[in-house]
Amino acid sequence: MCGIIGYVGKREALPIILDGLHRLEYRGYDSAGVAIVGTKGAGPNAEGGRVKTSRAVGKVAMLASSCAGKTLDGTAGIGHTRWATHGKPAEKNTHPHADCTKQFYIVHNGIIENHEELREELKKQKHVFKSETDSEVIAHLLEDAYKETPVLEQAVQSTLRKLRGTYGLAVVSSYEPEKIVTARMGAPIVLGLGEGENFVASDASPLLSHTRTVLYLEDGEMAVVTPTTHTIVTLDNKAVERGTETIEWDADRMQKGGFPHFTLKEIMEGPEVIENTLRGRLITEDGLAKLGGLQSISEKLREAKHIIIVACGTAFHAARVGEYMLEEYAGIPVEVEFASEFRYRKPVLDEHTIVIAVSQSGETADTLEAIREAKRKGATTLGIVNVVGSTIARETDAGIFNHAGPEISVLSTKAYISQLVVLALLTLTLGRERELSLTMGKKIAEALQELPKKIATILKQEKEIKKLAKKYAKYEHMLYLGRKYNFATAYEGALKVKEASYIHAEGCGAGEMKHGFIAMIDKEFPTVAIAPEDSVYDKMLSNIQEIKARSGRVLAIATEGDTRIGKLADDVFYIPKTIEMLSPILAVVPLQLFAYYLTLERKLDPDRPRNLAKSVTVE
Repeated sequence: MCGIIGYVGKREALPIILDGLHRLEYRGYDSAGVAIVGTKGAGPNAEGGRVKTSRAVGKVAMLASSCAGKTLDGTAGIGHTRWATHGKPAEKNTHPHADCTKQFYIVHNGIIENHEELREELKKQKHVFKSETDSEVIAHLLEDAYKETPVLEQAVQSTLRKLRGTYGLAVVSSYEPEKIVTARMGAPIVLGLGEGENFVASDASPLLSHTRTVLYLEDGEMAVVTPTTHTIVTLDNKAVERGTETIEWDADRMQKGGFPHFTLKEIMEGPEVIENTLRGRLITEDGLAKLGGLQSISEKLREAKHIIIVACGTAFHAARVGEYMLEEYAGIPVEVEFASEFRYRKPVLDEHTIVIAVSQSGETADTLEAIREAKRKGATTLGIVNVVGSTIARETDAGIFNHAGPEISVLSTKAYISQLVVLALLTLTLGRERELSLTMGKKIAEALQELPKKIATILKQEKEIKKLAKKYAKYEHMLYLGRKYNFATAYEGALKVKEASYIHAEGCGAGEMKHGFIAMIDKEFPTVAIAPEDSVYDKMLSNIQEIKARSGRVLAIATEGDTRIGKLADDVFYIPKTIEMLSPILAVVPLQLFAYYLTLERKLDPDRPRNLAKSVTVE
């Protein structure tokens, strides 16, 4: 989950690395640090050859302040922004970590599972540890390996063979100052290639203001990067030849664009996101969707008898909506599984099973492992991801890109609605190959095309949502209620509130309310009821009546023109009408805004919720 940035070239490294860390801060912000290597000569005593460091607890701004009072000149270096796994946020646990001689510095994303036994071994050899982290063992192993093989990349290879676990790793040394060695096993690493300078990072976001030419490492690969060269080898030293890719996103799109927070910016991008997700994919007159990424598995999709969707967090809620869509309109049995549990049971898979992975980043560790398990068992795998070049995008048999653009806020908002649109397109594709009629296919396609304008009308009512948030921000508990297609919307709405505002929010399928949840209801425990006029509308009204009978306050999300619900609920926010299967795409938008403004009312930063990071790349 941590962010890594490295630079080697002709320019001063520190400003580039600090800027990169600011752009990576969504991956972790417990602490941050840099190690800068002078490049005038080699060795620890050469002019400019020493490694200089600065570390600080807190956001990257704290590190920048710390660096301001130090001389950190040099044209190569590495930086890291941390999301703590082993060891609390503290300066001693902040990366980069050094060996005993302070000639080797490492930054690491991942978990070293055998770190305790390695640490004990190293202590017996008189190594002194300064941190509580699992990562520090790497630096001490490097110290020993370099004594045996005084070539940095060979020492790194020797070290990596002793590690068990996951890593995205970057290493610098005073002995070889114009070189960064980087490696990947289960945590992403991307190289950025420039003119007379090269970069290493945990994702492309910090590279875009310098280069859009990138190369992604695969698991079990290591790269040696200098100002003018890059080479890739496997851990057993076999050369790897791989072409570069061009990133389509502009650096400007990573900025806030005048909005106070990325969260609000990305919510407001909803209409544009849906247009981009749909672009070139709908054939409305035929009620069809054209998904070019599925061509290679088109025959397997036609023969599919069973679909399993694996996902985590917000993506899991999108998958639950997709389950309803695919079963109702494509007529295929669908299961939705937490990716984190998928490989710990024995799923029954065969050649007629399609396993779909939904992940914004395409790097979610549990989802990636679920896909690998599915492939081992002979299933066809499909990825729905937002990041081109991500591991899930590369390892699945086929895929559909969201085209939602970069999502920086830790809270996933625009990616969620994009995932729902992709699942609707997949439903059209599979449904029209089966029993979905032309008439219904056209109806779905037309309704999809209308979504951007309808979301825009919701966003224009931002001030009304802000007023509602002000009214509800005093509560410490909330119940979110939904049925059928909006069953998952209730869980997603609750997740957004607890992620950002730290209000205890429970998602509940409305049919389950009387099985425990209703015991919590009183005048201090309000309910947000998602109740559009659909096939379960009357049942939702009954739920609201039961809550009101117990003195519970109700905020309802309802369809424009609904005159009945206003007589029951204390507050109502109205959304435009759409077909039932697409109602979650509209219903979630006011819930996202509601969570955002609740967070502001409680004087919190929605872009930086405590204990969370954007991309969960470790189990």
